[in-house]
Amino acid sequence: MDREDIKELGEVDENGIYMLNIIGEIEGHENLPQSSKTTKYEHVIPRLAQIEEDKKVKGVLFIINSQGGDVAAGLAIAEMISSLSKPTISLVIGDSHSISVPLAVASDYSFIVPSATMIIHPVRLNGTVIGARQTYDYFKIIEDRILTFIEAHSKVSKERLSQLMTNTQMLAKDLGTILVGSQAVDEGLICELGGIDKAIRKMHEMIEKSL
Repeated sequence: MDREDIKELGEVDENGIYMLNIIGEIEGHENLPQSSKTTKYEHVIPRLAQIEEDKKVKGVLFIINSQGGDVAAGLAIAEMISSLSKPTISLVIGDSHSISVPLAVASDYSFIVPSATMIIHPVRLNGTVIGARQTYDYFKIIEDRILTFIEAHSKVSKERLSQLMTNTQMLAKDLGTILVGSQAVDEGLICELGGIDKAIRKMHEMIEKSL
């Protein structure tokens, strides 16, 4: 990845806040079609490493609008976000589905706009096959990794997450739960309801406390 590729991911403003977009599908080891809007982990992970070393960056704001994607790539990015020493905030503005749920909770503080949605569902082979944990031991291991991470970075227990994941009453052709705006806050996944204004103000507060 060259400097131009890195620059496209975002830039630090005069206040030391770096805004990084996580949009579209999380792309892993397999390349998605050129027509798909994606967040490529091989671009984001090196950028996060550079942000950690960049003295001009005082805090990082992650803008999230993603329907999910590659589990391994999503968890890798989430672990990188959670290990940053600088203040971090996530803002869900559209979707935070599937593996992008760990991305939304990985930051130090999180916001979600009222109309945004978060979907928690079982691990699947692809977008059309329901992954039954009782049938696939491998899926059980993957799901446990996801639930453990979310529990560690939010106020939701693994037991509650499992209930949301295996809900049969909400999605017509799948298991899982859709949480809209304040519902994600009520469940303890997201810290607060709010948009970019609140996120920026909170970031300034966190930066001041970290100095």
